[in-house]
Amino acid sequence: MKFVILALLGFFAIHAQSQDVAFRKSSYNLENGLAIQGYDPVAYFKQFKAVKGNPKFSYTYAGVTYHFSSEENRKAFIETTQKFEPEYGGWCAYAVGAYDGRVEIDPETFKIVNGKLYLFYNFYFTNTLNSWNKDESNLLNKANTNWNKVKK
Repeated sequence: MKFVILALLGFFAIHAQSQDVAFRKSSYNLENGLAIQGYDPVAYFKQFKAVKGNPKFSYTYAGVTYHFSSEENRKAFIETTQKFEPEYGGWCAYAVGAYDGRVEIDPETFKIVNGKLYLFYNFYFTNTLNSWNKDESNLLNKANTNWNKVKK
């Protein structure tokens, strides 16, 4: 009986994990399975700037692949993944907050708020980080609520 229970628990754990991987692949802003267009998520926190990652320092977490600029950053990410992953699946934080949207980002346009990484659209004459900064508290609250709708 214990074996049957353990087998069922294992099955459900694997099934839940595969659903999480499928969800992340469909909900995250990925380019060929790669997050943040290959930029190093740890560098935003440690170097306070966007740094292009190197494919030789890569790590795939629940179906989402990240590149890092160093083995040290890769190890830091593995140890505390939740700390370094961008909010809202790497979509533009302003778009998620302002109108429940999924909009591409410029990986070099970012902000760290309360230890979390937010990325923004910044192309042509539109830099959504500027708009975010004008109403950050309101947009942050809305984005946190809207993400549940956007990620489905």
